[in-house]
Amino acid sequence: MALYKEHAGNKTAKYFRNGIIILLLVLFALATLFPIYFMLISSFGDPVEAGAMNYSLFPHKISFASYKFFFDYSQYSYRWLLNSLIVAGSVMITNVVFASMAGYAFSKIQFKGRSFLFTLLLVAMMIPYQVTQVPLYILIVNIFHMENTYSALIMPSLVTVYNIFLAKQFMSSIPKEIIESGKMEGASQFQIYWRIILPLSKTVLAVMAILTFMDNWNTFFWPFLVTNTMDMQTIQVGLKNFRFANTTYFAPMMAGATISALPMFVLFFSLQKYFLEGVTVGAVKG
Repeated sequence: MALYKEHAGNKTAKYFRNGIIILLLVLFALATLFPIYFMLISSFGDPVEAGAMNYSLFPHKISFASYKFFFDYSQYSYRWLLNSLIVAGSVMITNVVFASMAGYAFSKIQFKGRSFLFTLLLVAMMIPYQVTQVPLYILIVNIFHMENTYSALIMPSLVTVYNIFLAKQFMSSIPKEIIESGKMEGASQFQIYWRIILPLSKTVLAVMAILTFMDNWNTFFWPFLVTNTMDMQTIQVGLKNFRFANTTYFAPMMAGATISALPMFVLFFSLQKYFLEGVTVGAVKG
């Protein structure tokens, strides 16, 4: 009888603990999804000024007028989307290529100063992003005179230390015997990299591409610094044009934000398995 009561008490405590965990997870999910929900329902409102906006949690009517207003108001709306696609796509490609090359070199090629150089890169990764913006801005604008160009938007992000670290950690787990067998067959370093390493690293390369594209599609600060005309702005910077000195067209701005978020939703839900695999891909001991 005593054992039965103890067992029942343990089950009750377990159910209570699981219930608390589920409740906390639900609350966290609601807090995370609420801004997205509010953005979406606000985008279906009429294109009125912010002062006349009805900030309700449930839409009284569904209207696509703000989406029409977003594209009709500015002739650059399509250009903003194209600029974001060019910048994010270019940075994604260069990061996959250069980071995979550097990751292969750091993980499988013995050269003098390899450990010191990799440590230096890790130290650079610890420096906050905002700290480097002033010297980077001076370099791009005052020295190279590339302000308001695609080069200014793309070059500072050609390759990131995080992606090099990610590639190096994954490639370190590839057995050396595979590379040695390639060398015995007469393959050069580039052939080993292209025909052996890259096919075995598809998972980490996919994760790298997805995260890099999302980061550069959503970035605001750097494009805001180096662009001074509307035709060179990205979609995230272009949304600020709906805010004026005395008023803000809130609903069209939310419509533009919803449109800019659509590629991220499509990307995530179509390739979410790579995100799940990417959670542990950098935890491989090198």
